[in-house]
Amino acid sequence: MSLKNLLCSAALQGVAEARARIFGHVLNPTGRRSPHKILRKKLIGEKVAQWYPYDIKNDDPLILAREEKERLAKLEMLKRRGKGPPKKGQGRRAVKRSK
Repeated sequence: MSLKNLLCSAALQGVAEARARIFGHVLNPTGRRSPHKILRKKLIGEKVAQWYPYDIKNDDPLILAREEKERLAKLEMLKRRGKGPPKKGQGRRAVKRSK
């Protein structure tokens, strides 16, 4: 009886190994946790990068200079109205600490 069970289990193991080889599965007879499920996923970084078009503004120094000029003009306007950023060391944290 035990010889029959031994032969049957050996045959089933051989079938499982063949099936894993044919279909590209990973054989895990012990049933322990394995990182294979995570590792077999396709990497998506390149696919995500392809979705977004290339930003030509990063190459053109004229556009970069114009944007910087606009940013500084807006900052100057805010400073004149008293809404600009505080000087270094005079922000909310510094005021809170000095009380």
